[in-house]
Amino acid sequence: MNITSITPNDKFTPSDKEAVATFLEKHLDEFGDTHDDILKCLNYALTKGGFVILAREDEQIKGAVVVNETGMKGYIPENILVYIAVHRDQRGKGLGKQLMQQAIARANGDIALHVEPNNPAKRLYEKLGFTNKYLEMRLKK
Repeated sequence: MNITSITPNDKFTPSDKEAVATFLEKHLDEFGDTHDDILKCLNYALTKGGFVILAREDEQIKGAVVVNETGMKGYIPENILVYIAVHRDQRGKGLGKQLMQQAIARANGDIALHVEPNNPAKRLYEKLGFTNKYLEMRLKK
C-alpha cells in the first residue's frame, strides 16, 4: 500500500480530483455527501488550505482523507477532518487507523471532525484521542 499526502503545492489534476470524489462518494456509504459537495471540499483543501491523504494499491484508491485548514486558532480548531473513507475490501485491516495517524501527523494544530453516533469509525476516533466536548447544532436555511 502506497500512502501519499497531497497539498496545494502539489500537482493534482482535475481528473485526479474527480477520481478522489468518486471514491469518497462511493465508500462513505450513508455518511457521505453529494459528488459536487465533495469536489468543493477537495477544491478548498487543494487551493485555499488543507491536504488530501491517499492510499493506493496497484494505482487504485483504497483510502482517502480530506482535511481543510480553517485559518483559525483557539476558539475553532485549525483543521477540520471533512472526509475519511476506506475501500470496502480494506475495512478491518487497519488502513483507516493508518490514514488517521498520517492526517494527525500532517496537520498543524488541533483537528475537529463530525461523526454520526452510529458510525463505526467513532470508536477509532476515540482510541486516537478525539473527545466529544460539544453537542453540534445547526440551523438549515
